[in-house]
Amino acid sequence: MNFYGVRAIYGFEMARTWRTLFQSVVAPVVTTSLYFVVFGAAIGSQIDEIDGVSYGAFIVPGLIMLMVLTQSTTNAAFGIYFPKFTGTIYEVLSAPVSFYEVVMGYVGAAATKAVMLGLIILATASLFVPLQIAHPLWMLAFLILTATTFSLIGFIIGIWADNFEKLQFVPLLVITPLAFLGGTFYSIDMLPPVWQTVTLFNPVLYLVSGFRWSFYGIGDVSVAVSVLMILLFLALALAVVAWIFRTGYRLRS
Repeated sequence: MNFYGVRAIYGFEMARTWRTLFQSVVAPVVTTSLYFVVFGAAIGSQIDEIDGVSYGAFIVPGLIMLMVLTQSTTNAAFGIYFPKFTGTIYEVLSAPVSFYEVVMGYVGAAATKAVMLGLIILATASLFVPLQIAHPLWMLAFLILTATTFSLIGFIIGIWADNFEKLQFVPLLVITPLAFLGGTFYSIDMLPPVWQTVTLFNPVLYLVSGFRWSFYGIGDVSVAVSVLMILLFLALALAVVAWIFRTGYRLRS
């Protein structure tokens, strides 16, 4: 294992975060805080408790998950796309590092940023609503696994994209709508039976449900199913990344 190579890639990507602190950290936190104000305070005051949890507190795990999904995907996608765009990706490919180490550097940095944002947003949310975390270790596990999985997905998007428009297509038009429709702002028990069944086909539902369970011990689906789903997504993403480096897809052309 070439730890120096991994550390170099990881350090470069993390340094970019500090150079763009407002865009990378401040803007997502402010945006999420506005959700707390609008949905938690304004709308939440008109909604009864959900499974014994106030609406403002109920949406906190969903909002954190929404931000982690979008930020981990976007950061990882841009992190690998920019070297392709500038041509410096060939320096990485010719360096004495394996593709595992390249992925560890880029994906590790993107996942770290997403976890940091999630924890900052969690601390910010505690200023707006009373929070309790019934299973803190599970909360961290879901946060890290989700950030890592969607950083891998973002890495794949960055390899696939050949322009900036494609780079934003999946995070904005696929992941964000799935997150909004995956129980971020509501429990699927509030939906008609037909739509409850339809929502079960939304993969983001299982991530949000498991993460919310770690806070309040409640979820739309079994926590075991949530864990299995996130591990399945992680395995599929790893398989696709391995195929990309084995075939050189969009890397050698």
